[in-house]
Amino acid sequence: MSPALITLLLVLAAGMLLRAPIAFAMLASGIAYLVVKGQDLGLAAEQILNGLYNSYVLLAVPLFIFAANLMNAGTISERLFELSRVLVGRMRGGLAQVNVVVSVIFSGMSGSAIADAAGPGLVTIKQMLKKPGYSPGFAGAVVVASATIGPIIPPSIPMVIYALVSGTSVGALFLGGVLPGLLMALLLMAGVHFIAVRRNMPKDDPIPAREVPGILLRGLLPLTLPVVLLTGIYTGAFTPTEAAAVAAFHALLLAGVVYRAFNPKTLFAVTLESLRSSSVITMIIASAYLLNYAFAAEGVPAQLAQWVSSLQLGQIEFLLLVNAVFLVLGCFLDVSVMLLVFVPMLIPAAKLLGIDLVHFGVVVVVNMMIGLITPPFGMLLFVTNALTGIGLKDMVREGLPFTVLLIVSLLLITLFPQIVLWLPQSMGYVTGS
Repeated sequence: MSPALITLLLVLAAGMLLRAPIAFAMLASGIAYLVVKGQDLGLAAEQILNGLYNSYVLLAVPLFIFAANLMNAGTISERLFELSRVLVGRMRGGLAQVNVVVSVIFSGMSGSAIADAAGPGLVTIKQMLKKPGYSPGFAGAVVVASATIGPIIPPSIPMVIYALVSGTSVGALFLGGVLPGLLMALLLMAGVHFIAVRRNMPKDDPIPAREVPGILLRGLLPLTLPVVLLTGIYTGAFTPTEAAAVAAFHALLLAGVVYRAFNPKTLFAVTLESLRSSSVITMIIASAYLLNYAFAAEGVPAQLAQWVSSLQLGQIEFLLLVNAVFLVLGCFLDVSVMLLVFVPMLIPAAKLLGIDLVHFGVVVVVNMMIGLITPPFGMLLFVTNALTGIGLKDMVREGLPFTVLLIVSLLLITLFPQIVLWLPQSMGYVTGS
């Protein structure tokens, strides 16, 4: 390991320990590398600008963020909640089951786990806390666990970023996430049912038959968004990147014009928040380009591939090792950092072993979603705590069974690649590298 690379790692670790914004810590470590290496500092700007301007797919990220924020600012979360009550509310622990179903539906619109927890998740927590039998910790745990489905079922912001660093088809990745997302939902619903029966949790109040048609009509209209998106992408009407613009426009039309759920002031606030979130992600991506240049210049990905080859690991053994590493890293690091810094170093090794990059991408993203609900730095835990005041310890304790079920789903997805690959291959996508 060269002195320059050691300096990079030390500066990066120091920045993270000092709780500096991760993008700034990454940028500082990259510049420190260039200084020690004796290279022109202008190389930093060159790498960042070349990376950003050559990444057309990156345009999808701020647009999907804007679409998710528009839907949360409107009344869409409430409409989806009522629709899900009609579907599964009469099951034991009905409101918790409703939350999982809402997450599945909302995931087809937002592509963001945090948007799911802050929108539909907040609605269902408020409803659960009004009923006897639902502890605050359980309500929060169900919400954070089901929110992990958001970036698995398309559209998905993390999968767009993975496509950026791997060169994999966004359309194939989106299709590859459908069955894993549904598998996660089924296992979570089974877990909720087991706990609900054991604790004798209540069923939801019956909905008068005369109200059902109106609830279905109001709830089905938002479902046109995923239909429009997926139909457009897979018929070739627009690219996945253009689909993000369609999603934003559709959400604006639905929440602003059809539902009239917000005024110009609210729209300005939503736009400002979307710009802030997009800027954070863009800064991390920009800094990652510099770090990736340093790692590539030092030959780290090639050395890692050679090391993996020397271990004589098979595909499954390598994927299980990756799972173990990312489950630990997910407790401490942001999803964007893992996708942009660590995943590019692993892709050469995955290619060397003949692992399909669509399968690898879905496994990695599921892994990182589990990291969002694991302490000490699970982002979904902190978001839910900030919005509801539910204690972190309570959510972690009540959420342990759901975390185990999500890990089981991860293992199934890892061991049986066709869970991921069947849909992309059926739709004619050529998967792999």
